[in-house]
Amino acid sequence: MLASFAGPALAAPGPPPTAPYWVLLRNKKGSTLDAATYFTPAAQQRRLRQHLPPADSTDFPVPPAYVQAIRQHTDTITSVSRWCNAVACRATPAQAAALRLLPGVQAVVARTPATTPDARPAASASHSTAESTLSETDQLLARQQTAALGAAQLRQARLTGRGLRIAIFDVGFLGTDVHPAFEHLRGGQKVAATWDFIRQRPFVYGYGTHGTQVLSCLAGRLPDSTALGLAPEAEFLLARTEREGSERYSEEEAWLAAVEWADRNGADIINSSLGYTERRYFREQMNGRTSLVARAAALAVRKGMLVVCAAGNDGDDIRWGIVGTPADQDSVLAVGGIDPATWLPESFSSRGPTADRRLKPNVAAFGEAITAVPGGYERTEGTSFASPLVAGLAACFWQQQRQFTVGQLFQALQQAGSLYPYFDYAQGYGVPGAARFLAPPAAVPAPTFDFVRTDSTLSIVVRQPTGDLSPLPENPEPVPAVGQLLDDDTPTAAVAQAPGYLYLHVADARGVLRIYEIREVKQRLVARFPLAQLRPHDTVRASLNGYTQAYTVQP
Repeated sequence: MLASFAGPALAAPGPPPTAPYWVLLRNKKGSTLDAATYFTPAAQQRRLRQHLPPADSTDFPVPPAYVQAIRQHTDTITSVSRWCNAVACRATPAQAAALRLLPGVQAVVARTPATTPDARPAASASHSTAESTLSETDQLLARQQTAALGAAQLRQARLTGRGLRIAIFDVGFLGTDVHPAFEHLRGGQKVAATWDFIRQRPFVYGYGTHGTQVLSCLAGRLPDSTALGLAPEAEFLLARTEREGSERYSEEEAWLAAVEWADRNGADIINSSLGYTERRYFREQMNGRTSLVARAAALAVRKGMLVVCAAGNDGDDIRWGIVGTPADQDSVLAVGGIDPATWLPESFSSRGPTADRRLKPNVAAFGEAITAVPGGYERTEGTSFASPLVAGLAACFWQQQRQFTVGQLFQALQQAGSLYPYFDYAQGYGVPGAARFLAPPAAVPAPTFDFVRTDSTLSIVVRQPTGDLSPLPENPEPVPAVGQLLDDDTPTAAVAQAPGYLYLHVADARGVLRIYEIREVKQRLVARFPLAQLRPHDTVRASLNGYTQAYTVQP
């Protein structure tokens, strides 16, 4: 008799793996909405001020019957979006196939690429030990970070963000509920609502400190009452949309859910110091239309909310370098970082343009700031903190001109830029200032330079030299650019934004910049371009001491 041998026991097959999907619906058949009940009074008032209807079809809920049918054919429903008329879920391939056959389903699409890599806050924060007593240098920075935007003029005009509601989307607000920097917010009940979109609960005061630091650049105070931000009397909506450490595409879903929540709760301004870049997207996808958060931000603007985003901290990254998303969205105010010591673009600040060659960032503010952290305060850096500084300024502008539409406010912030109408891809229109908004210049600045064309060159020559400027030599050679960026791959260097520095760029016929530079004015001849290097219809634009002029090359 032959012996029989049993082979190794085979493991019982486990359940089939699930994957994330969006179930896109065709309509909202049978769905109704009582806008007066759904929206808070603050939201209703914002829509009225923005000349918007009380509600539109995107506000109507996803029909409950559709949601219930999807629930019965999936593993898990992770979120439901009114604005997208869609349900996010996890399902097996067989379940996804069944979902496509349900009534009302337009499409079932995978929510993520094959991998779901990390995203991160747009900060490059230092990790110094928090100090309850700041050095004199840090105390000076605490004053300058708001003074640079016109804090004195805003105080004189009694503009503090009062009456505005600002939503912050971030990784967490650790210590905000007990930190003395926010005692005035707690005492005045200025935190109108909170929600953790990761754990689906109202408590947001655990986890990361990044949101605490961002809030401090809007409304924090030092123990001596020095304001760290420009909107200490605004109201705030605090939303946790990010995890610390390893993250997933679901954070973008949380961002979408948070923006719908902010809309319902009456946000006027959204600050998002978060960015999604090479860990999830390709450079060519930074076009303001590809990412979920960019599309959600665009819809938020159409509903009357100003969305302010950090440009990002990838300026030193030769693989990426450009702004991330949702800062790439056209109607999002993207904020770059300026070095407080020089008033020049921070080397880490992500630059523009977008993939489809639009201007980004739009404006800039200090990329280093004093922020509140558990146990005290610290000096930290990143465009994450430039963004809320500008968001606070926006709240003050809107407080002063409450009738502004969101588009008018967006434009006013750009026009208040220190370089306007000049711009470049390192700092946009420069640092916006309250003085340029509250009292725009009554007269055109006096010319400070001239374009001089010969048969072979186009030169920029200072018109009224002052100080120790050298005269125009017999065979002049312009000083080299102190900071320049050519095409897309040359890193930007920075010099002081102060009298004595000329900003210039060369744009093609479509308005896309090919060259932008900063040159120190040490002699009358500041710049010279061989005409052979310029193209027909190129525009050379320059700015010096508030005067901006352009020269278009004729064929």
